[in-house]
Amino acid sequence: MYNLLAYIKHLDGQNETALECLQQAEELIQREHADQAEIRSLVIWGNYAWVYYHMGRFSEAQDYVDKVKRTCEKFSNPYSIECPELDGEEGWTRLKCGGKHNERAKVCFEKALEEKPNNPEFSSGLAIAMYCLDEKPQTQSPVDTLKQAIELSPDSQYLKVLLALKLQKMNREAEGEPLVEEALEKAPSQTDVLRSAAKFYKTKGDLDKAIELFLRALESMPNNGYLYHQIGCCYRKKIMQMQNTEEYVANGNREKIEELRECAVDYLKKALEKELNYPLAYAKLAELLAQRGQYREAEECYQIAFSKELTDTERQQLHQCYGNFQEYHMKSEDTGVQHDLEGLQISKKSAEKEKMKCQLQNTAGDQLLFNTANYWYHQGLIHKENGDVLQAVECYEKELGCLL
Repeated sequence: MYNLLAYIKHLDGQNETALECLQQAEELIQREHADQAEIRSLVIWGNYAWVYYHMGRFSEAQDYVDKVKRTCEKFSNPYSIECPELDGEEGWTRLKCGGKHNERAKVCFEKALEEKPNNPEFSSGLAIAMYCLDEKPQTQSPVDTLKQAIELSPDSQYLKVLLALKLQKMNREAEGEPLVEEALEKAPSQTDVLRSAAKFYKTKGDLDKAIELFLRALESMPNNGYLYHQIGCCYRKKIMQMQNTEEYVANGNREKIEELRECAVDYLKKALEKELNYPLAYAKLAELLAQRGQYREAEECYQIAFSKELTDTERQQLHQCYGNFQEYHMKSEDTGVQHDLEGLQISKKSAEKEKMKCQLQNTAGDQLLFNTANYWYHQGLIHKENGDVLQAVECYEKELGCLL
């Protein structure tokens, strides 16, 4: 983590601070891995050389290059060395960067474990990488890998919560909850435990418990946009829960709903102020603002979201949300349909795409829209998405007839 922080400080132009981070990393190695100090310091020394080079302090950079060379010569050959500790270092670094790096992190930990199969650190890294890659097909079960890692690192409360989350996803929630309770009891202020435990209770539907845990994590991480976003989502979900109860239908509970909506808006705004890199948070905020009649502010949120760099899935979701906003709040069915079609034409298969197809098919049945611009073109797209090629062709021919 000190190595990674040093790199971030270097990118930010704070090279002196970066050197201090590397010094802390080196001291930590001396304390915790004195018997492997040279091997485990190779990455740190390489980073020293990098930072000194970019500071123009070439003689000091060369000193660290020479240290790396001497150590590699001692254990292997100059400038190149194969050892599980370095594979583990690379694995953790890639894991911390997340996303597309998780697959490579998994490979690094697997390689390290080939040399040291019972190493707790490498086993934990592999378990976390496999947890993050759960959507992809794997030869080994993430549950088994997590259980093995916990056996080697019984004091790792974070691994226990990850296992609980995995069990919950497999409809074995009752089996996972005692693990969460144990982790919270033994690590009541550990932020990664609090965040993951909150996620468990949010999925379970115990939103008050989830909010409590996210708020506890926020005490240690007051600038974390993810936590603000999660709390806002919990309040948003509480509104949905309340609106679906018989009590709400009978009594209204409008004041309580508005109080929850205020909390949701407040936390989502704070999340975006903290530069949360999640464009769909704007859509969630826009939806809440629209429910309060703040249509201009909602429109601004959607336009900011569309201006962000989006994945195909995010763009589909955004088109669906904006289509709903235009149709149900702005009473502009044409614009709503147009955005559903925009999302539908994105090739990515997703739940959002299926929802948009259903919405368009429902809208298509409304004869009031028969004279809408591009009506037959819209019908053709729907048939095309459903695989009805001949019907799609007929619709496109009718659209051409209208245009001619």
